Amino acid sequence: MTTRELRQLLEDVEDTREIVLAERVAVTEAREVAELQAVWSAARAEANLAYDAWRRIGGLGAYVTYRAAEDRADAAEDALAVACAASSPGYLVDGSIPSSSAEERAIG
Repeated sequence: MTTRELRQLLEDVEDTREIVLAERVAVTEAREVAELQAVWSAARAEANLAYDAWRRIGGLGAYVTYRAAEDRADAAEDALAVACAASSPGYLVDGSIPSSSAEERAIG
């Protein structure tokens, strides 16, 4: 569908003067996911900088700093994955779709 066709279609829809609001839970979940994504992004950037510093400088202190930053980034990624799975109940944390019991009976 072209942009022009879509605009024409939308122009033909009658305006009912109703306002549709998103569920408060959905908005809260979206904000939580956005916040966790920002935290993960910052932690990942910090870990990348620490890794670069360790590679450049070397030594135990730089390595320990890098590993701590990497652990924070991993923890933030795990929290983000859980929040995304909770906001999309049809999917598991690993991205797969859970099978229903009817599908399991058909397969098994």
